Amino acid sequence: MTILIDRTKDPHPGAPPGAGPVSVAATARNKANRGGGGLYKPRTPIYPKRISGQWRWIKWAVLIATLSVYYITPWIRWERPGALPDQAVLVDFEGSRFYFFSIQLWPQEVYFITGLLVVAALALFFVTALFGRLWCGYACPQTVWTDLFMLVERRFEGDRNARMKLDAAPWSFDKAWRKLGKHAVWLGIAFGTGGAWIFYFHDAPTLIRQFWVGQGPMTAYVSCAVLTFMTYALAGTMREQVCTYMCPWPRIQGAMLDKHSLQVTYRLDRGEPRGPHKKDQSWEGRGDCVDCRQCVVVCPMGIDIRDGGQLECINCGLCIDACDEIMQKVERPRGLIAFDTDAAVADRLAGRPARYQFIRPRTIYYAVTLTAVAGLIGWGLTQRSQVEAHVLRDRNPTFVRLKSGAIRDGYTVKIANRAFEDRVFSITVDGLPGALLRTPGLKESAVHVHVPADEVRAVRVFVSAPAEGLTATSQPLTFHIRSPKAEATVESVFLSGAANTP
Repeated sequence: MTILIDRTKDPHPGAPPGAGPVSVAATARNKANRGGGGLYKPRTPIYPKRISGQWRWIKWAVLIATLSVYYITPWIRWERPGALPDQAVLVDFEGSRFYFFSIQLWPQEVYFITGLLVVAALALFFVTALFGRLWCGYACPQTVWTDLFMLVERRFEGDRNARMKLDAAPWSFDKAWRKLGKHAVWLGIAFGTGGAWIFYFHDAPTLIRQFWVGQGPMTAYVSCAVLTFMTYALAGTMREQVCTYMCPWPRIQGAMLDKHSLQVTYRLDRGEPRGPHKKDQSWEGRGDCVDCRQCVVVCPMGIDIRDGGQLECINCGLCIDACDEIMQKVERPRGLIAFDTDAAVADRLAGRPARYQFIRPRTIYYAVTLTAVAGLIGWGLTQRSQVEAHVLRDRNPTFVRLKSGAIRDGYTVKIANRAFEDRVFSITVDGLPGALLRTPGLKESAVHVHVPADEVRAVRVFVSAPAEGLTATSQPLTFHIRSPKAEATVESVFLSGAANTP
């Protein structure tokens, strides 16, 4: 298993010999707070340097794709009949529905949502076992919005050195407008983030008009305010602290990784011993690492990848771009830092060919389980009936003896029409000799119920049967609810008290 270095728990260099973790942490806090006894270490600002390269461009592409999906999806229209919402993706709490293009889920189908969450978790486990924390480095919302906020920051304050110089300088008009402009744009992005979120729960064109004139639901204003604040705080001011201290995934991932997992890796078999290199100096007896620290200054987490695997590393690959740029300048092969495995590094150190084992027990388990759960969900969606019915038998009275001597039971039949079109359902019964079905006030052998699209209708029905045909106090009864395109069958019972009848 890959060992991740938790730098938040490293022994403090100034701790006395034999000091335990608690005393070490206390010593560090006391020094940081000059004896003030604070609970938390103040954030040390990180100034990542701008870098260009293959992985940086991939990150930009993923950022554009994910933000486009997030902001555009609520505005995609999907025509539905009648008064049903025409929004392709909508969580409709008022109507108790979830719409996803041609799929609609009802509250009692929450198991599909549970299945999707299980699939998402298994997919994350599978990808992590193969490629490390790719989710964290490329698609995690914290990473995506932090990248966007850092882009804005560079536009106002410049690159690494300029930002450090600006922060160290006394307040001036130049510093003030740059800081205020940056935070104003951050708040605008954060507001857009919260605003986009609320459109997933209401019809977007309707809500945007109501929102700006103060007629929107209070939940929309509260949700937008909370999301605005959280985006601004997490992506603008906390950044790497969220990944290191707040998110549980860095610590959970240790159980998913092993020596064959691809991660951003410093190939120490090639880089050591490291040290500065002068032009025309021989490369004999030394490694390719020139100790330029460019991999450190571009890291958004502020770590040194050459120290090995660390829980702060999000596998963004920016250190790879920085190192490749330096290797090209000193005319050495690229890939000193690359996506590699601990097993491959160990093989090269031992003089063996590097082995890459992607098919192994844990990846097979994740792949099989993921396929099985995803297949089960897909099968369930394709087998969903467009009608769901429930039959509730009257409890008081349990049965009624008519003047003719027949026994009558009362039932309430609830029909849910899950289709996007109105339907007429016929209700019939069988399993009981001579049984007659009718609704109150009507004498018919079949009952017809009109159910509008995506709605539920309830109808009260009576079932009567000749007493001489009843052989037990409780006999099975089957209700059939049919339309030209869908049908449902519900089992119930007919109570008669026949055993007590002379």
